[in-house]
Amino acid sequence: MAAVKSSSSSVSNQVSDQCSHQESSNKSEPLIPGLPDEIAELCLLYLPYPYQALVRSVSASWNRAITDSSFVRCKKSLSLPLPYLFVFAFNKVTSRIQWQALDPRSGRWFVLPPMPCPKAACPPGFACTSLPRQGKLVVLGGVRSDSECSTRTTIVYRTSTNQWSIAAPMRTPRSFFDAGNINGKILAVGGGVARNGDLIRAVDCYDPENDTWAASAALPTNQAKYDSNVVGNKMYVTEGWVWPFMLSPRGVVYDPDEDTWQEMRRGMRDGWTGVSVVVGERLLVISEYGDCPMKVYDPAEDTWRYVSGDKFPCEALRRPFAASGVEGNIYVVACGLNVGIGRLSECGGGKGELKVEWQVVSAPTAFRGFSPSSCQVLYA
Repeated sequence: MAAVKSSSSSVSNQVSDQCSHQESSNKSEPLIPGLPDEIAELCLLYLPYPYQALVRSVSASWNRAITDSSFVRCKKSLSLPLPYLFVFAFNKVTSRIQWQALDPRSGRWFVLPPMPCPKAACPPGFACTSLPRQGKLVVLGGVRSDSECSTRTTIVYRTSTNQWSIAAPMRTPRSFFDAGNINGKILAVGGGVARNGDLIRAVDCYDPENDTWAASAALPTNQAKYDSNVVGNKMYVTEGWVWPFMLSPRGVVYDPDEDTWQEMRRGMRDGWTGVSVVVGERLLVISEYGDCPMKVYDPAEDTWRYVSGDKFPCEALRRPFAASGVEGNIYVVACGLNVGIGRLSECGGGKGELKVEWQVVSAPTAFRGFSPSSCQVLYA
């Protein structure tokens, strides 16, 4: 504690300046006995995820401090949040649904509280996306396996409280669809109505700040779900290749500034042959064929180029895959929840070519029966 006192005087001043002291109905109750409250607040700020939310039960004063909105603002202002990998997984045998978070620095897993959804929910029917810097997961729609009815549900998880909440429902019931975060707004695209199998062209847009849904431009054609991603401020949706590969896949691009859909460029559409991940402004694909080579899209040439370096660790990472990216790293979650971390770097003398180095984080044996449905990177 002496080290904290000696090294954090300037930081504690920032805490005092940037964060209002939490109101307390009992002024005689200190946060940590023997320490000034501003130092105690600093100690709580440096607690890593998910312990901040868990220590709310220690005392009423800790609960007030940690749940105050200024606490979260102060943590962000000090650049304390770190990236964690959140995985939505299910067990095909038991139909169990589970969210867990991986700390990529320590390799430690944390199980999240149960998501409030029907026990008969079909995991692949949900669409998941996130607001990474706000520390929020957003889970949409889904289908009940007992009634085969699609739902309008919006469920939000907050890292700051380690709790789920029900938000305003979507305008359109849907399942097996795509969702993405464009400039802080959530787009729900395509999918179907499970009971009759009809595909949906309607697109819904969610405003998390106001907890409201509105209509966006409808899809130009019906599209089956395959993969999608957001690059910059545009959302790319493809239905992928379908056996026997007689027809090229369809793909569309959404421009939120114009609220319009356009046809995807041919090179991008034809080469999109696997699970996509975005790192920075680069769109990459881990191919579903062969030894799962990774490609990066070149928008200037409308073509895909193979990423050099390590081969994808197919023996340790087996399909199905879910992928996400942040800060130059690719996270691929595979069957059994083993995780591959690919570190990207440029090579080729400044020509923009990429190479990758892979590291595998083996999951606990308790996860052996689970398969990933989605993974998201959040700062917590």
